Amino acid sequence: MEASRDLAALSVPLIGELVAMDDPWDPYRLTDPAGQPIEGAGAFLRDLQGAGRSAATARSYGMDLLRWFRFLWAVEVPWDRASRLDARDFSRWIQIAG
Repeated sequence: MEASRDLAALSVPLIGELVAMDDPWDPYRLTDPAGQPIEGAGAFLRDLQGAGRSAATARSYGMDLLRWFRFLWAVEVPWDRASRLDARDFSRWIQIAG
């Protein structure tokens, strides 16, 4: 039986940040609550750039990643341990919480 989260009571703090960089090779950087870069997110953003996507696209995806990481931090799940159920709960939470 799968565990159920109380998403209605979940408080997701506004921690971490998507930082605009003054660097054409690294236009945006996602940082954790301690201000440290999140390397997995950085690699993804570099891959976007390598695929020819604009800095605006990187910013948009970076903001989405920031919401995902904030949710994971709130439910205390490391990003490399997130499961299908965590993704489902995130999707449910984002639809209601806005």
